[in-house]
Amino acid sequence: MKKDKILIIEDDKKIARVLSMELEYEGYEIAAEYTGSKGLERITQENWDIVLLDVMLPELSGLEVLRRVRNANNHVPVILLTARDSIPDKVAGLDLGANDYITKPFQIEELLARIRAVLRVASVLEKKEQKKIFTIEDLEVHVQSYRAFRNGIELELTPREFELLVYLLENKNIVVSREQILNQVWGYHFEADTNIVDVYIRYVRKKVDYPFDRPIIQTVRGIGYIIKDSSV
Repeated sequence: MKKDKILIIEDDKKIARVLSMELEYEGYEIAAEYTGSKGLERITQENWDIVLLDVMLPELSGLEVLRRVRNANNHVPVILLTARDSIPDKVAGLDLGANDYITKPFQIEELLARIRAVLRVASVLEKKEQKKIFTIEDLEVHVQSYRAFRNGIELELTPREFELLVYLLENKNIVVSREQILNQVWGYHFEADTNIVDVYIRYVRKKVDYPFDRPIIQTVRGIGYIIKDSSV
C-alpha cells in the first residue's frame, strides 16, 4: 500500500525530529527541510501529499514559500504551523492558499486529525476530477486545474474557496447546511458556534457573484446555501 508523503519544513530541528518520528510511526513517508529556500526547492521538485510549513523560517518565510508555490499553480495541500499569537499570519496564510493551520504548541493527536482531514478532502477532490468541468449559466469551473471563470473572466480563488464552490456545484439545486459544508469541505468538526462557513461564503460571493449582474449562490435562511441551475 502506498504511503502518503509528508514534507516538514521547520527550522527547529528538535521539533522537526519529533514530528518525523511521530508521523513515521503513523505510517507516513517523511522528509524534512530546515530553511524556506530548501523547502521551496523540495516542494517544486518532488510530489508530496501534504506539506507542514512553519511560518517563521530562515532565508524565506513560510508565507513567502506558500505564495511562490501557489503562484506556480501548485495545489499541494499545506498546513501552516504558527505561533499562538500570530493571528495576522494565520489570516495571511489562508488568503495565500493554505488549507489549514495549527498553533504551537499542539498535541500530536490534533495534528494527525488535521492531516487526515486535509488528505480526505484532497482525495474527494481527486475523485471529482472524473467530472472535470462544471458549467452553470456563465460560470465554468475546471476541477482538475483549479480554475474558475465567469463570463470569460478568470476568478482568483484560494484552494479553500475553490473547494467550497466545487462542493456547492456538486450539490446544485440542493440546499446544503453549514454542518454539511464543514464536514465535507473542512473535513472535520468545528465548534458549533463557528461562523467560518458564512465567512467563506462571503469570500466566494465577493469573487463569483458581486462583480457580475446575477448572483449564483443563494442563502436559504435558517438552513444553508444553494446554487440553483435555472436551466433545469
